Amino acid sequence: MKINVPNALTFFRIVLIPCFVGVYYLPHTLVNQTLMNWIGAGIFLFAAITDWLDGFFARYLNQTSKFGAFFDPVADKLMVVAALLVLLELDRVNAIISLIIIGRELSISFLREWMATIGKPGRMAVMFIGKLKTTLQMIAILMLLYYDNIWFVNVRWLGNLLINVAALLTVISMAYYIRIAWPALRKSIKIR
Repeated sequence: MKINVPNALTFFRIVLIPCFVGVYYLPHTLVNQTLMNWIGAGIFLFAAITDWLDGFFARYLNQTSKFGAFFDPVADKLMVVAALLVLLELDRVNAIISLIIIGRELSISFLREWMATIGKPGRMAVMFIGKLKTTLQMIAILMLLYYDNIWFVNVRWLGNLLINVAALLTVISMAYYIRIAWPALRKSIKIR
């Protein structure tokens, strides 16, 4: 595998994950909670920007690859799972919401992989609802990590609202992807 700009950005995003999680385990005598929130939200925002940049550079520099197409979503899911686990430990997100989002991410990833092994990877391409879900999820997670009000905006309330909407879209998009894969699933496990 050749390291190109998009793949380097994806690797960098994975390296950011332990840095992001580690911020929340720093002693409170060294860093107070507000500063942790700023740093954690900043790292998460930077990771989200690198996610956008690796896709941009892959297209702009014509450096798309099968490895990048597989590895980029894995890096995204790892970052989202790490953020949700941190938010869960900080009691800023509901366990059921976290399980819905993490469960969907894992299920659809496995389903995409399985569809690729049977020669039907294009059937599981990312759809608009998946992109909308991801966008709302990333904004919600960023707000819940930051957690302080910005002027008159109640960031906690808005972050909770958006994460709940993202969880609803998560269920809808999962049902959509399962419906697409259902004929192949039914044929594979011989359901009548």
